[in-house]
Amino acid sequence: MALGRTGRFEQKTRKKPVHGTSHRPFVMASPRLKYLSLGVLVFQTTSLVLTMRYSRTLQAEGPRYLASSAVVVAEVMKILTCVLLVFKEHNYSMRALNSLLRQEIAHKPIETLKLAIPSGIYTLQNNLLYVALSNLDAATYQVTYQLKILTTALFSVSMLGRRLGIYQWLSLLILMAGVALVQFVGVAAVLVACFSSGFAGVYFEKILKESKQSVWVRNIQLGMFGLVFGLFGMLSYDGERVRESGMFQGYNTVTWTVVALQALGGLVIAAVIKYADNILKGFATSLSIILSTLISYFWLQDFDPTSVFFMGAVLVIAATFLYGYEGKPPPNPSRA
Repeated sequence: MALGRTGRFEQKTRKKPVHGTSHRPFVMASPRLKYLSLGVLVFQTTSLVLTMRYSRTLQAEGPRYLASSAVVVAEVMKILTCVLLVFKEHNYSMRALNSLLRQEIAHKPIETLKLAIPSGIYTLQNNLLYVALSNLDAATYQVTYQLKILTTALFSVSMLGRRLGIYQWLSLLILMAGVALVQFVGVAAVLVACFSSGFAGVYFEKILKESKQSVWVRNIQLGMFGLVFGLFGMLSYDGERVRESGMFQGYNTVTWTVVALQALGGLVIAAVIKYADNILKGFATSLSIILSTLISYFWLQDFDPTSVFFMGAVLVIAATFLYGYEGKPPPNPSRA
């Protein structure tokens, strides 16, 4: 779908710049861009969870929309957005856009097919998130979904050969303890989504590191497969309902808001990766958890917090910060 979809947690190791993206190191980004991207991330993450929860459980007007249909529409929005971004990168030249897409998609079928694996997993993940938020309050979902940090770290170690420091391993232990304190009724979909998110994110990163092409082109390739998988899933599970009442049955303003926020997610993550660091991303995640908890309790009124939940949430937030902590490098004896 999109780079670092709601499941991808970025490591702090410096990556080689990807062709088509900014080559300036993130330290050169202005504080304004850092905090703007993080503010948008907090807004997108919190709004998506709350509106999705509201649309699946609390909204009483008319028939419920099809989650499989919403996933398909979000993929279409992402493809169109990425095409526009590539179009802009090439100075709004339609000829350059057509040439690039033919060269990278039609003329490189093997490279394109590599994206089918993470795309299929992302499609499954997005459908699972609708299932999860149909059965979990927003606060429990937000806390439990942070297990994606654990799954992404484990897949990074096994697939990319990364080495984690003592702070990272300690944070993962704290994370597991924190999530274990949160109620586990109905979280199976979240747990499967965490594992699929971790694997797909690391697999996609591996492909990006082996390629010099623009990340937006890769997202177009992801979106193409995601659209195919999404349509297949929709026709397989909701085909009869689609034939009877159409693909957009039950759609209203809230539904379109959910779809737009889901489509926006990958682009926001890409901006945060470009301009922010791990500590600030941890702060954004923690703020999103806190906001989701407060709004779920005071506005949606579908969440009754307990002391055990708060203890688990605090541990998860602490683990998020600790995972992104960059310890001071050891002194260089040669400079002593």
